[in-house]
Amino acid sequence: MGSGFGLIGWGSIFVWLIILSIVIARMLSHYNRLTRGVTSTGLRDVLESLMKSQQAAQSRFRSIDEAVKLLNQDGALHIQRIGIVRFNPFSDTGGAQSFSLAIVDSKDNGIVMTSLYARNGNRWYVKEIVSGKGNGVELSHEEESAIKHARIKQ
Repeated sequence: MGSGFGLIGWGSIFVWLIILSIVIARMLSHYNRLTRGVTSTGLRDVLESLMKSQQAAQSRFRSIDEAVKLLNQDGALHIQRIGIVRFNPFSDTGGAQSFSLAIVDSKDNGIVMTSLYARNGNRWYVKEIVSGKGNGVELSHEEESAIKHARIKQ
């Protein structure tokens, strides 16, 4: 029974040595991949170089992120949506040649232009829009409809 225990003990030690050899081989392979192309420097120098590179990338990422935020803020003020409604305001003309055109940004600020076509001429009206409402002026049904169409086209 004593020799059986020795055989199991030596077998366990042998298996343990194989496992440790595999772990060490993997670590050496990983180390060699990290230091590939590096001449006469240690792992510390390689890791410091990687840290500097990573910090520079983070700095560039922060500056790009700030630039994107500024572009998004600036872009909100540009024309975002357009809505148009054609209509016939007078019974003696046909063809729905009159229209209201709403041009607004992301906050529904902008203008609404209305063209009224009649047989004796064409009249243009421009009204300022703030938050989707006329700024000190009343909007016609067609102008409100043009703003509504612009909102739908988000």
